[in-house]
Amino acid sequence: MHDTAAAIEARVERFVRDHLRPALERRRHPLEVTVWEAPGEPVAFAEAVRQEYTPITPGTAWSRPWGTAWFHVTGATPAGWGGPGTVLEMVVDLGFSTATAGFQAEGLVYRPDGGIVKGLEPLNDRVAVEAGPVDFFVEGASNPDISVATPTPLGDPATAGAEPIYTLRRIEIVERDVTVYHLIQDYWTLIGLMRELDASLPRRADILRALERMCDAVDPDRVAETATYGRKALADALASPAFPSSHRVVAVGHAHIDSAWLWPTRETIRKCARTFSNVLALMDEYPDFVFACSSAQQYAWMKEHYPALFERIRVRVAEGRFVPVGGMWVESDTNMPGGEALARQFVHGKGFFLREFGFEPDEVWLPDSFGYSAALPQIVRAAGSHSFLTQKISWSETNRMPHHTFWWEGIDGSRVFTHFPPVDTYNSDLSGADLARAQRQYAESALGSVSLAPFGFGDGGGGPTREMLEAAERTKSLEGSPRVSLGTPQQFFADALADHPAPATWSGEMYLELHRGTYTSQAKTKQGNRRSEHLLREAELWWATAAWRGLGDYPFDELEAAWRTVLLQQFHDILPGSSIAWVHQEAERNYALLAGTLGDLVARAQQVLAGSGSTPILFNAAPVPAAGVPPLGAAPLTPPAWTAPVDRVLDNGLVRAVFDGAGLLVSFVCDERELIAEGQAAALLQVFRDLPNRWEAWDIDAHYQRNVTELRSADSVEESPDALVVRRSYQGSTFVQTFRLAEGSTQLDIETRIDWHERQKLLKLAFPLAVHADRATSEIQFGHVHRPTHANTSWDSARFETVAHRWVHVGEPGFGVAVANDSSYGHDITRRWTDGGTTYTQVRQSLLRAPRYPDPSADQGEHVLRTSLGPAPTVLEALDSGYRLNLPTRTVTGGEAVVPLVTVSSPAVVVEAVKLAEDRSGDLIVRLYEAQGGRARARIAVTGPAAEAWTTDLLERRHDGSRDWPAGAPIHVTFRPFEIVTLRLKGRTR
Repeated sequence: MHDTAAAIEARVERFVRDHLRPALERRRHPLEVTVWEAPGEPVAFAEAVRQEYTPITPGTAWSRPWGTAWFHVTGATPAGWGGPGTVLEMVVDLGFSTATAGFQAEGLVYRPDGGIVKGLEPLNDRVAVEAGPVDFFVEGASNPDISVATPTPLGDPATAGAEPIYTLRRIEIVERDVTVYHLIQDYWTLIGLMRELDASLPRRADILRALERMCDAVDPDRVAETATYGRKALADALASPAFPSSHRVVAVGHAHIDSAWLWPTRETIRKCARTFSNVLALMDEYPDFVFACSSAQQYAWMKEHYPALFERIRVRVAEGRFVPVGGMWVESDTNMPGGEALARQFVHGKGFFLREFGFEPDEVWLPDSFGYSAALPQIVRAAGSHSFLTQKISWSETNRMPHHTFWWEGIDGSRVFTHFPPVDTYNSDLSGADLARAQRQYAESALGSVSLAPFGFGDGGGGPTREMLEAAERTKSLEGSPRVSLGTPQQFFADALADHPAPATWSGEMYLELHRGTYTSQAKTKQGNRRSEHLLREAELWWATAAWRGLGDYPFDELEAAWRTVLLQQFHDILPGSSIAWVHQEAERNYALLAGTLGDLVARAQQVLAGSGSTPILFNAAPVPAAGVPPLGAAPLTPPAWTAPVDRVLDNGLVRAVFDGAGLLVSFVCDERELIAEGQAAALLQVFRDLPNRWEAWDIDAHYQRNVTELRSADSVEESPDALVVRRSYQGSTFVQTFRLAEGSTQLDIETRIDWHERQKLLKLAFPLAVHADRATSEIQFGHVHRPTHANTSWDSARFETVAHRWVHVGEPGFGVAVANDSSYGHDITRRWTDGGTTYTQVRQSLLRAPRYPDPSADQGEHVLRTSLGPAPTVLEALDSGYRLNLPTRTVTGGEAVVPLVTVSSPAVVVEAVKLAEDRSGDLIVRLYEAQGGRARARIAVTGPAAEAWTTDLLERRHDGSRDWPAGAPIHVTFRPFEIVTLRLKGRTR
């Protein structure tokens, strides 16, 4: 009787488990270990080695959550060890609790001279040693495992506790059997492949028979002596080549290290050192191994904190084996950073790579960000890059992207060559399952044959392992498997474009149908980002104006440091609000420091420009007029007064806002046109039950809409001299809405003060508008997008929560309404019907959430959020309202008006940034964009000495197609829809 296939497979699995794996280590020898625990934050090696160490043995608990323990390991390899067919290794098990790297205890191994050897992870716990004395220091990090998505106090050092959470298991010398090791890798590759093959294929049966012969060939009582026979039994199965038509996988070494997430940035710095040292060690062993690493910030950390390691990286970069990718300062969120901030991600990221390595990445590398702005293709091209890689879109829960290799077109028509790896992970281990998935899912299989697989442990770091590289070697050409080759992203994109020269085009945003709550979670972090972006705009504008006129020195260093903090905190788990409490507490502290530093810079520059005197001077940093002050200038004017409410009515002669007895906005009329839908109330606070199926801080699931409490009753309604103030309450939370209407303004300003103490709730601010709109317009970077207000298709239906920047607009021909905000990003905008059957458009801002994981106290406490509502016949009026709300005028006592440094003749062309050049040459940089979505021609004038001018890329370099104007010539620029133009004017010192 013959065994069934299942029985044979079970036999093979047991044989490997019970006989091969135990034989991997021929002998073991203990080492002497002493320990010193750092009392506070981590310390440098030089300080740690000076401390007094005490003995520690396996089975002893060590270090509190987020603590650091230094282990001093000494001893010697036993005489006679390390003979033919073996290698000597030190094995360190700090108490690794799972088989997942990056989410628990980790270590970094040093030599006594301070040289870094490599990192230690649960699945990478070995260090090569030579025969003779052994002397190492191991920096052990007792990071708690917070990866299980349940509320935990471990994300905040103040609540994490002080009891040890890890127990030392082993630190010893082992003699590893090389042949047994390779036999296990042979088995792993073949059984992984076999399990992916259809049961009817002869190849599957051939592999199973070979595995069975391997079990017969190896004597379980003499594994070391007979393992070579086992390898011979598998040799033919491994030597059978792949079919020429097999899918090709370019395997790129990778370690997606979140710059903060379930750990603070200080731990990310150490994670980078561990991962990068592992990578460098592997490069010594595997000459074909190439590693791609994004995020200039992480390289900068290495340069600052681990300079010797950074120099080793520099050598490998020069060899083309340690490859900077992405070109951004961090792997940023792309939904919420402003346009200029996304541009600066490339300015600072590529600038660092060019200065330090003389290398410029050509691709953007964002595998894990939560959706991709339709403005990004143009920003990518303007930064000098041409390719784009992402993976996260595979997480969409409703619709599947129809392409894996395609052109992605942005709002201006720019296109980037884009790849979305069908392996569906950025942490591949090159297993049979991963490779089969890449081949099976590749959407362009009828047109192309190559895809990319990023391999290596990621999120928490660790990177590629020896086992992954062994798998790549065995699958170079293996029947039934895709053909695997190690390569760089640049090589892949060149190959893919040649392989598939006419791919399809995806136009517009790549919306992730998941993680919609990231537009709202951690409101204070989002508010800090918005405020910092606008403070940076002001500081650069006013100091550039002063410096260009010879009135002061531009503060390059302070601005660069501020930008780098802002850019770091736009990382895709910080700005989206999906990190532990520690991360967001640190972010809020950093934003507070920035507010002080930048506020002081702004005040100093304005005082320099205003001069001496006692006249109130209004400064307007917005690119639109405000309070009678021209864009980007200052004038001695009086700010408009606020209209006094009368019988719950605010009326300034231009618009009239009427409130009912409960303080609800029931009418808002401009030019005899009612903005509020019949029978509805606007500025209505709504509290929803918010119970996502899994990822609390990340997700808003559609079923939230079925449970709502509307706050229609008021605790009090009061009329102050300049405002209507309405107080409301809900359970443990209180709300104070203040309504103001300025003289000469058509915008109703709404301040909402909240003391928020809810859990798993979502707070929205609703505006039912008397507008029949089949689409809504939302501001994004350097422009806007249109999204349907209906749900005709599954794609429309899945887009039930969307992101907008400073404003949204809904309109009919000749009429429209703008709802602007000062720090809210999440919105839902839908078609609704009154009881009488007429349609209206409901705009709702998502103000606050209250998720419990990963920060159990997310969003708790006091918040101040500002909104404006008003008529806006076109998107340009909506844009005006957004800028005025976010860049209010500032009053400085002085004696002089400030003529704008830059003026633009077309209202459709917006000045996004005015600054001095990054190279500190004194040249002036002016960044502009067309904001209406049409073609425009504008004259750009710069006051002061006539200067030669030319257009540049975002990195302020001449490029193919640059336009030039000689000194004194008028600068006329024709813009295509949403085009970004960067002008450079020759400075005084050049």
